[in-house]
Amino acid sequence: MLLLEAIQKAEELRKELKYHSDLYYNQDAPVIDDFTYDKMMRELEELESEFPELITDDSPTQKVGGQAGEKFSPVAHTVKMESLHDSFSFEELRDFDRRVREAVGDVDYVVEPKIDGLSVSVEYRNGVLTRASTRGDGDTGEDITDNILTINSLPHRLKNAPAFLEVRGEVYMSFKSFEQLIKRQEEKEEKPFKNPRNAAAGSLRQKDSRITAQRDLDILVFNIQQIEGKALNSHKESLDYVKSLGIPTAFYSSFNNIESVIEEIKKIGDNRGEYSFAIDGAVVKVDSLSMREELGSTAK
Repeated sequence: MLLLEAIQKAEELRKELKYHSDLYYNQDAPVIDDFTYDKMMRELEELESEFPELITDDSPTQKVGGQAGEKFSPVAHTVKMESLHDSFSFEELRDFDRRVREAVGDVDYVVEPKIDGLSVSVEYRNGVLTRASTRGDGDTGEDITDNILTINSLPHRLKNAPAFLEVRGEVYMSFKSFEQLIKRQEEKEEKPFKNPRNAAAGSLRQKDSRITAQRDLDILVFNIQQIEGKALNSHKESLDYVKSLGIPTAFYSSFNNIESVIEEIKKIGDNRGEYSFAIDGAVVKVDSLSMREELGSTAK
């Protein structure tokens, strides 16, 4: 591709991605699926890799797509809430595995379902839930503490808790709760949400937490962002610890080879119709936290 063509194509992709990113992150009203969006993002990444002079500071490849809204107080994230690197084939996963092993040697992976919801941070001080926030742009999110407190499955107090704990999770609406909400909206002749993800995001951003409480939201935690008072060495150990505190997590499994990882991803995909929540893929993480530091971040 000639440079002039690349410039034009990159500009078109940036415009499209920014438009759809705003619909997804800020308006909770996406009009394309995640796969289509991710393919466009990958095309832009490849163009910018071939022509580095096309990279701009405001390119969608350089930042998370959301932004803190004006409805809630801003929250600066001490640990950046990053996004995931997307893979579209098992061969890409095998390439990833080869690069990891070349860098750090033998490695274990943890595989989890990727919940299709809204990413949030929840903070506990001395076992008490003190603050919750949206991801926003990764650096700054929105304070949604009152709304998070309406989620019945999330404990407000933890027993035998560390001095400080920040976890990251995905707020979602189950298929059953979504069907009940749609029925109520139709009875009231209101415009219904298109899917559970939109419903969860729209419900969590209600200024009146009493409305949020009526929406029957749920949460699954998938990461520890910060912890004081306890040492953890692996991702699986951290999830086991979170579960021991009574905080809900999704299911997860660890494997020591990439082919077993691929089989687990296939299994998650084959069984997606059996879950009570929507997923949009699977997540593969290097288990060792020290290895992760050595490898560095794969996020935008």
